[in-house]
Amino acid sequence: MTIRLYDTSARQIRDFAPLTPGCVSIYLCGATVQAAPHIGHIRSGLNFDIMRRWFAYRGYDVTFIRNVTDIDDKIIKKAADQNRPWWSIGYENERAFNDAYDALGCLPPTYEPRATGHITEMVEMMRGLIERGHAYEAEGNVYFDVRSLPGYLSLSNQDLDELRQPSGEGETGKRDPRDFAMWKAAKPGEPSWETPWGRGRPGWHLECSAMAHKYLGEEFDIHGGGIDLIFPHHENEIAQAEGFGDAFARYWVHNAWVTMSGEKMSKSLGNSVLVSEMVKQWRPVVLRYYLGTPHYRSTIEYSEESLREAESAYARIEGFVQRVTELAGHAVEPAAEVPPAFADAMDDDLGVPGALAVVHTTVRQGNSALAADDKEAAVGCLAEVRAMLGVLGLDPLAPQWAGEQEQGEDLRHVVDSLVRLVLDQRESARARKDWATADAIRDELGRSGLVIEDGPQGPRWSLGSR
Repeated sequence: MTIRLYDTSARQIRDFAPLTPGCVSIYLCGATVQAAPHIGHIRSGLNFDIMRRWFAYRGYDVTFIRNVTDIDDKIIKKAADQNRPWWSIGYENERAFNDAYDALGCLPPTYEPRATGHITEMVEMMRGLIERGHAYEAEGNVYFDVRSLPGYLSLSNQDLDELRQPSGEGETGKRDPRDFAMWKAAKPGEPSWETPWGRGRPGWHLECSAMAHKYLGEEFDIHGGGIDLIFPHHENEIAQAEGFGDAFARYWVHNAWVTMSGEKMSKSLGNSVLVSEMVKQWRPVVLRYYLGTPHYRSTIEYSEESLREAESAYARIEGFVQRVTELAGHAVEPAAEVPPAFADAMDDDLGVPGALAVVHTTVRQGNSALAADDKEAAVGCLAEVRAMLGVLGLDPLAPQWAGEQEQGEDLRHVVDSLVRLVLDQRESARARKDWATADAIRDELGRSGLVIEDGPQGPRWSLGSR
């Protein structure tokens, strides 16, 4: 058994070899909390949640760090525009992110450090970089000298001489316009902290290098984030860490975007779909299925049609789980191991689409067993399905989603009573061989989003697509 991952730095899929046998350390660039999360933000959290679950299934002891950037230019600007303290903006949106992660079933990180809680570590890193000749102070700002590190831009495979990076607002005293700010001198009305170079606040890139060093040490296994972070953020993280003397990340894993009309989902473009609004329209488990089941390196083009397809696909899985559970008379425990084909797909660069195909194949086999009154085979299929869904965070019987089902149980009883009245009329039509009326009733129920299945115990209904 070898897990293989696409490493952005190597530009190929590599066998995963952990730094410490039996352990895996992961650092994920988390939320910059200037606004509430849209589904593009949360996709990254979901993809790495599945990665973490798969490593845990394979027996690894996982340390998972997901940071919070709670101070940056956008947060400060929004605070000024709204005449609010900068920290209230950050905390409000940090809670919104955590609510979204929780709603979609993401496991909590091992640690979730905030940038503003690690100023001391940032100062120590800057001091070391200045001493080693990789950074310099100018008018209260501290900049990284990009020409001091020969490997700079190796992750994004760019040429430094062709790089055009304009000087940021207020970033005065640069030796080279491509040098980037690690520390920004204080401005009137902005938050600031005392340092040997005067009061100021951290630059975006420094935060992650310092926090990764604190929580994972000089070298760790996997650094993750969205593809939009490869440059400049991750390039600059590498520069700071390596300039400081750290080996830093052994593997770089990046997830693709969620797009709308071909554009990256973004608040600034006005095309974002907030998670808080989506969970009012769609069940959170359906959103998890929609965002988590495409391959993490594939772009998701947002559409309601795709969400409806995800809803229908998950409903088929859920219906099978419910039918076999009722037949067994108890909750069937997940199998000890997932099917080999599922494991092979997941080991191959977290191939969730291939793994999901195994889930649906097993569901079809289980439904065939039900139709043949083969209870033992049906229960065996359910045990495998639950094991696979558990890895993907999609098991309908897991507490996260079972509670969701319970909340709608009262409404389901009401709907069941109404549907039963209609099904009784259909059965009466069938009894008198009025097939046209019986079929018309079934078709009308289908247009309402209900699937009718005729079985030995009579007809039963389930939710289909909208």
